[in-house]
Amino acid sequence: MSNYENYSQTAQHYDNTRIPVGVEIITGCLAQGAAPLAQQHLLDAGCGTGNYARALLAHVGRISAVDMNEPMLERARGKLAAEHRHGRIDFHRATIDALPFEDAVFDGVMVNQVLHHLDLAAADDYPVYRKVFAEFARVLKPGGAVIINTCSREQLRHGFWYYHLIPDQTATMCARHAPLDALRQIMQAAGITPQQCFVPTDALMQGKAYFNPQGPLKKSWRNGDSIWSTVPKKTLTTVCTRIRELEKTGKLQNHFDQHDAQRQHIGQFSFLYGRCLS
Repeated sequence: MSNYENYSQTAQHYDNTRIPVGVEIITGCLAQGAAPLAQQHLLDAGCGTGNYARALLAHVGRISAVDMNEPMLERARGKLAAEHRHGRIDFHRATIDALPFEDAVFDGVMVNQVLHHLDLAAADDYPVYRKVFAEFARVLKPGGAVIINTCSREQLRHGFWYYHLIPDQTATMCARHAPLDALRQIMQAAGITPQQCFVPTDALMQGKAYFNPQGPLKKSWRNGDSIWSTVPKKTLTTVCTRIRELEKTGKLQNHFDQHDAQRQHIGQFSFLYGRCLS
C-alpha cells in the first residue's frame, strides 16, 4: 500500500522491531460506542503484518483486516490462522480508498501509521486523504469511531533520535504527514466529528530496540521504520560512518541522549479520535 516502501521485502523482518502501541487508547475510544466492546466489528485499515489486529482481538468481537501488500497479508494470515478459522478475523487485499465492504457495517476503524504511505498532493488539499475518510464514513455505522495513529510534524523532527542524521528524508517525511489540524478538517468534511487527540509520550515505534544507538548499522533494525527506505546508499554510508566514529570515541551514548531528550516530552505518536455522527 506504500508508494515508497517495498513491504514485499521488509515483511519478513517487520515484526522484529515494530510493536503495536496505543492499544489502550484504541480500546478506550471504541468503548465509548453504543455496542459493547466485545461485540464490535472493527476495520483494520492497512493492517500490515497484523500486529494491531492480534492485540485488538483480545478486546473486540471481530476484525476485518485490509492491506494491499500480499506478503504483509500472508504474515498476518499466518499469525492469526487460528482466529481466522474461528471467524474472528477476515482478510482482504484492497486499498483503503476503495474498501470492499457494504455501507454501515463497522463499529470502528483503526488506521495505524498508514496515511503517510498514500499519494499526497498538499497543494490540492489532500484529495487522497479526503477519499479515504469518505470511505471510512461510508462503511461506519452511525456513531462509529475512527482512530488515526499518526505523527505530528514536531514529533517527526524531534521524537526520533536518529532523524537528525537524515535531514533531507526527515523533511520529505514531514511533507508526507498532513498537519493534525488539516486531518481534523478532512475528518470533519467527511462527516466524522473529531473528539480528542491523545499523545502517549512513553510509546515507542520500535519498542526497546529504539534505545539501541547502534541500530541504524543493521538492516533488520532499519526495517522497523520505513523512512530508511528513502535514504540513498551514499547517505546511509555517511550515517553509518558517523555512528561508528561516535562509538569509537565513546560519545555514542551521549549523542543518543542528547537527541532523544525532546522525545520524552512530545512523544512519537498522535492518536486522533472521531465519530461518524450521521
